[in-house]
Amino acid sequence: MARKTRREDEEAAIDMTPMLDIVFIMLIFFIVTTSFVKEAGIQVNKPKANNTSKEPSANIFIAIKENGEVHMDRRMIDVERVTANIERMLAEQPTDTVVVQADKEAKHGIVVKVMDQIKEAGIDKISIAAASGG
Repeated sequence: MARKTRREDEEAAIDMTPMLDIVFIMLIFFIVTTSFVKEAGIQVNKPKANNTSKEPSANIFIAIKENGEVHMDRRMIDVERVTANIERMLAEQPTDTVVVQADKEAKHGIVVKVMDQIKEAGIDKISIAAASGG
C-alpha cells in the first residue's frame, strides 16, 4: 500500500474562506435592504369604521392617547416636536405616508395639531387608523 504524504493531505482540504466571504456579503446585503418599520409603540383604542381600506404600508406611525399624549418611535413627544421627529425619520427612511393612530376618546384638537405638524414636515398622505367593523 502506498502511504500518503503530508503534502497530499493538505492539497485535499477544502478552503472554506471564499464561501464564508460570500455568505457574509449576502448577510450584509439583506440587512441593508430590509425595511424597518418604526411603530408608535403604544396600543390605542381605535374607533370602528364600516368602510375601511387597506393603505400601502407606511414607515412612520404616530399614536395619540385619550389623554392627549403623542407617541412616536416608542417614546412620548410634544405636539410641537412632531415635525422635527418626522424629518429625522424621513432622513433615515423616506416615505410618503404617515399613519395616525388616534384613540377614539382623543380630543379632536390634538389630532388636528398633529396632522398640521405632519403637513409641515412635507408629508401629504396622512392615514387615520381605524378598527374594521361597525
